[in-house]
Amino acid sequence: MLSGILVLFLLAALVPVLAGRLGRATAWILAGIPLLLGLRFLRYAPVTPGSIIVERIDWVPSLGADLTFLLDGLSNAFTLLILLIGSLVILYSGAYLSDHRRLGPFLAYLLLFLGSMIGLVLSDNWITLFVFWELTGVASYLLIGFHHESEASRSAALKSLLVTGSGGILLLVGILLAIQAGQDLGLSLEQASRISSLGLVDLRQDSRYPLILVFITLGAFVKSAQVPFHFWLPAAMAAPTPVSAFLHSATMVKAGVYLLARLHPHLGGTPLWQILLISIGGATMLLAAAMALGQRDLKRILAYTTISVLGTLVLLLGVGTDKAVEALVVFLFAHALYKGALFLVAGNIDHGTGTRDADRLGGLIRLMPVTAAAGLLAALSKAGAPPLFGFLGKELLFEAKLDRESIGQWLILLAITSNVLLVASALRVGIRPFLGRVHPTPRPPHEAPLPMLAAPIVLAALGLLVGLAPGPFARHIGSATATAILGWPVDMKLKLWHGLSLEAMILMLLSGLTLAAGFAVYVGIRRGVHRRWPRPGAILRWGPDRLYERGYAGLLRLAGGLTAQIQSGSFRRYLLIVLVSAIILVGSSLFLADLEIRTLDLWDVKFHEALLAVLVLAGVVLTVRSRSRLTGIAALGVTGLAIALIFAVFSAPDLAITQIMVEIQTVILFVLVFHHLPPFSRRSTLSVRLRDLAVAGGVGVLMAALVLIVPAVRLQSTLADFFRSQSVAAAHGRNVVNVILVDFRALDTLGEITVLAMAGIGVFALTRSIATRSRSG
Repeated sequence: MLSGILVLFLLAALVPVLAGRLGRATAWILAGIPLLLGLRFLRYAPVTPGSIIVERIDWVPSLGADLTFLLDGLSNAFTLLILLIGSLVILYSGAYLSDHRRLGPFLAYLLLFLGSMIGLVLSDNWITLFVFWELTGVASYLLIGFHHESEASRSAALKSLLVTGSGGILLLVGILLAIQAGQDLGLSLEQASRISSLGLVDLRQDSRYPLILVFITLGAFVKSAQVPFHFWLPAAMAAPTPVSAFLHSATMVKAGVYLLARLHPHLGGTPLWQILLISIGGATMLLAAAMALGQRDLKRILAYTTISVLGTLVLLLGVGTDKAVEALVVFLFAHALYKGALFLVAGNIDHGTGTRDADRLGGLIRLMPVTAAAGLLAALSKAGAPPLFGFLGKELLFEAKLDRESIGQWLILLAITSNVLLVASALRVGIRPFLGRVHPTPRPPHEAPLPMLAAPIVLAALGLLVGLAPGPFARHIGSATATAILGWPVDMKLKLWHGLSLEAMILMLLSGLTLAAGFAVYVGIRRGVHRRWPRPGAILRWGPDRLYERGYAGLLRLAGGLTAQIQSGSFRRYLLIVLVSAIILVGSSLFLADLEIRTLDLWDVKFHEALLAVLVLAGVVLTVRSRSRLTGIAALGVTGLAIALIFAVFSAPDLAITQIMVEIQTVILFVLVFHHLPPFSRRSTLSVRLRDLAVAGGVGVLMAALVLIVPAVRLQSTLADFFRSQSVAAAHGRNVVNVILVDFRALDTLGEITVLAMAGIGVFALTRSIATRSRSG
């Protein structure tokens, strides 16, 4: 598993070089890599419900952290979808961007995203999952902003990065709380059983469970564009069509759904889980389906219907019954197939006509017959028409919501309303552009090249094939995926015809009702009924997208004002900010820590020690009160030399020598520089000097407190014993400090010597420059 991920990342690094050598064959060759990996995963896939394959590599054994990858029914399902659609999208991209000068980087970004997504779904470790989670956001940013010369693309990429990145921070908080509560890094059922055997905490029984659940679900909701975080996904349609087909219909936006499904055995089944997922998923399902009707751009229509389906998947996870999870699995695959096909069909239409405006398209079936066939099949599957895969998902959706006795009727009403709107959107995207009279378009309509036809045809044909013969899918992939989500064996059975039982007749009636009502809504849209609806002006003004724009603008203004105050160019202000921050942060920490401060016996101080202290204080006072720079430098040197004598008295000759060298170099440098400065003048007011006195006094008290507290802190460290025992035996030296600096930390010491050498060179260059100017003046 790890080798497959590394292959994808390695290819991503090499593609920009290979593209220049392979030319147009690059996409064909690269498309074969995910396909071969998919066949490999399919060969070793745990298609038997409950079976798993684990690959564990020690990472940080001392912390109990390892690189663990798991292939079970759930990760296998996502892996197959990602690799299959990824292979087709890469092939499609080679023709779609065949004349683009940056085709190589684009394919590299696609492979980077592909590897990140595979790593995410195979991870059986909180930490590695989060790393790959963030990598998908970075790769998505690069892909959405691929047309970086366009302001719309840059803005959409930044919006995606900021919004999903914020969700990543929320997820990280939930992960840290879960690790703290569960004392384990594992995610899967295999890891969950290991937790039980070790007697570790069940997260649902922990007092932090509500916080853990809220933070993790918020992170998942943001990634999967749930209301009110949905606004970043339609904006991401500024990306090239292959990006929309891959990232934002079949893979990235389903990462949040995958995470919730993976954590179902750990966090699911509680009332809070059901309330959160059913309410947010239901609202997303209905509102996004309604918003899709007001769009004209084919890709934006598909984006909003994607959000609606994502809400459906989240709602089904909230319901959590066997039927609901079976419906989730079928919807997951059916949506990936028909939505990927429809996005690619939209790309073909844009490529062949120069427009994606649904109201300006018609009659393309005679001019683009292959694209029309793929679009019609995918649209009918999206609408839930038999005998396509989407029909099976819709029937399971209705059946699952009938299982909920308390709110089942409301869920059914919600599902019917949403599906009616989705049917209308499906007809508008997949039927209207191809039927009716031919409309004038910016370019004469023509069929797309073979690679751009193969990808949507394959996806649409798979939707038809699985719909006609769902048995193999249900027995292997479907049952294994549902088992991995629920944690107990599930035997999925899918049929196109369920007989003439009462339940089957109800399901058929509901399916027929949604198709008929959806067609009626579609006819109303064609006649422009929706244009006479009142526009929700207040909602649009204060919607999440507008709030984001205003919040982002306010953040920039705040950053500008704060930068103007902090980065003022005044070294005095920089030093003041650092010192005041140290007083507040360190001082409050010491106060709250309730540490014991060592008391001093003033009668135990020897005469020479008191004399050295007086010298230090006298040098400080003279430095501050001096009106001459040279006098101040000399007084500062007295303070430094007195401190060096203190080091020597208390058996630290190496520190004393270092201090003397620093003082000599500092005095020489200051004398050489200050000699050329104008006469000393006091420019600060009395209030400023009093402020500086207060800050300096606070820093002095803080440092004194730290010195007095240090002896009271006892750290249990084995390093001191190690260095003491190895000083003579290994390094042949009795001065432990010198041995540490010269032998055990030789590279660190070399770095310090290098820094000092560079500082010396800088001082030499500065003094020489001053001397040269003095002679020339």
